[in-house]
Amino acid sequence: MSDLIKAMEEVNDLNRTHGVTQRGGKKYTEVFVRVEAFRKAFGIDLGINTEILVDDGKRVVTRALVVNQSGMVVGSGMAEEIRGQGNVNKTSALENAETSAIGRALSSLGLHGGTYASINEIDAVERKSKAMAESHTADLPWQPMNYNNTPYKEPLAGPAEFKSVFADLVNGHQKQKGKTAAERKEILEALKKANGVHIKRLKGVDLHYVKEVYERSMELIERELNQ
Repeated sequence: MSDLIKAMEEVNDLNRTHGVTQRGGKKYTEVFVRVEAFRKAFGIDLGINTEILVDDGKRVVTRALVVNQSGMVVGSGMAEEIRGQGNVNKTSALENAETSAIGRALSSLGLHGGTYASINEIDAVERKSKAMAESHTADLPWQPMNYNNTPYKEPLAGPAEFKSVFADLVNGHQKQKGKTAAERKEILEALKKANGVHIKRLKGVDLHYVKEVYERSMELIERELNQ
């Protein structure tokens, strides 16, 4: 117990002197620093075992266990990373998840050095949320919608076709006869909203083209309104 207390005190001291400042001003003691303090305190009396629970090509889930010489678990932590999300996870999602799991296992012993979550986990919240949202829409059919939220034509083959059809709808409604400029503006806004889930899926030149067509049409309508 005295070794653990000493290790906790050392990690807390290191947090003050070597901690990485996070958003909000709090400091975080990186995992490798805490592992060094852990080894210094316990030598080979305690060990850290890691295992892969999930690695399906999309996400990685790892678990870290702190065990004594008899194999009894005295601390544990788990972590999840999404492959391809963020620079680190493009090449090292497994290593990233393992480091985070070790950090949480050490935190369960009190060796947290300022926060229970690892610095990678803190930075990953927005990234993981985005990845989950993208995974939910990846398999959706490219179904263009009218401004009144009714399907327009049949589902399309992909983003290139969607881009062209959406642009045609925007141009058509922008020039629609029998509607005031204010009415046409509302229609275009509703059209964009109705197709929002697919617009968010567009990338690169397709996204740029759709934005350009929409903004140009809205600009023309605004000119009419200001005359």
